[in-house]
Amino acid sequence: MKLVPLGDRVVLKQVEAEETTASGIVLPGQAQEKPQQAEVIAVGPGGVVNGKEVKMEVEVGNTVIYSKYAGTEVKMDGTDYIIIKQEDILAVIK
Repeated sequence: MKLVPLGDRVVLKQVEAEETTASGIVLPGQAQEKPQQAEVIAVGPGGVVNGKEVKMEVEVGNTVIYSKYAGTEVKMDGTDYIIIKQEDILAVIK
């Protein structure tokens, strides 16, 4: 199956969290904070959403930083994805 976002939605796949700190301390899985960086997997068509024209500014393959508590988490084919609105993307990493 394939996730196809609608409107101004974007599908993200989280970048793996670092397992060690800068000083070399190994963190167990529960102690790791979820990273706010993700790779864009799919982008909706944009268009008119709630009466406003929405131009999609991100592309598939971009690495982005998104709002900490944004979106809906979905598990599909053993992979975790996050579906968010484009407005919850804070920056594109180049």
